Amino acid sequence: MKTIAKPASLPVLIVLHREQSAPGRVGQLLLQRGYSLDIRRPPLDDPLPDTLAKHSGAIVFGGPMSANDNTDWVKREIEWIGVPLREDVPFLGICLGAQMMVSHLGGRVMARDDGRVEIGYWPIYPTRPGRKLGVWPTHVYQWHSEGFDTVEGMELLATGEQFCHQAIRYGRQAYGVQFHPEVSYQTMQRWGRAAEHKLSQPGAQSLAEQQLNGQRYDREGIAWLSAFLDMWLRPNDRKND
Repeated sequence: MKTIAKPASLPVLIVLHREQSAPGRVGQLLLQRGYSLDIRRPPLDDPLPDTLAKHSGAIVFGGPMSANDNTDWVKREIEWIGVPLREDVPFLGICLGAQMMVSHLGGRVMARDDGRVEIGYWPIYPTRPGRKLGVWPTHVYQWHSEGFDTVEGMELLATGEQFCHQAIRYGRQAYGVQFHPEVSYQTMQRWGRAAEHKLSQPGAQSLAEQQLNGQRYDREGIAWLSAFLDMWLRPNDRKND
């Protein structure tokens, strides 16, 4: 009997913000699940699609810039986030990506009044709606100096001590996380060494402390990310015609 090949899943749109940036563990886990990656870098003039009809979902990653920057590409990207929201396509914003979604929806992105940042492995606490989505890591990797408000229609899924809004959902399929689930233990060490001058800020753990905490908490971060991606994409897995 002739076997009919199952059509491949549509690619996942990956939005990165630096030439050297990579999707890290997120990209690796998507590739393992059979998804190809359509990588775009708006700061390098890569266009974003007018529709996501040919994508399984979209992920906007982080970067050293701010959602409050007045640069043209930042403003265009924030406006573009309306595409996945209107089309009800799975969307995930990571750190800057989450802040951009909040900005698109009319919320504020801002630093703490005391200048405190969040760098290293810090605890998060799932809310009642968050716990319905599965088991969360006790500590997650952070690298940010700004946080975000929630807006009407947005559900808070996890909180934190220094920046209280750590994970959100808007509508059925749009999520944002303030932390960096894509960062592996090895990437954490590279980031820490490359920007060690920033580790003297209040709220930043030393590289030695990050290394110790990474050994403790890295595995639970992988487990959460793997389960989250399955939940995020599987019910909405669209196939090529």
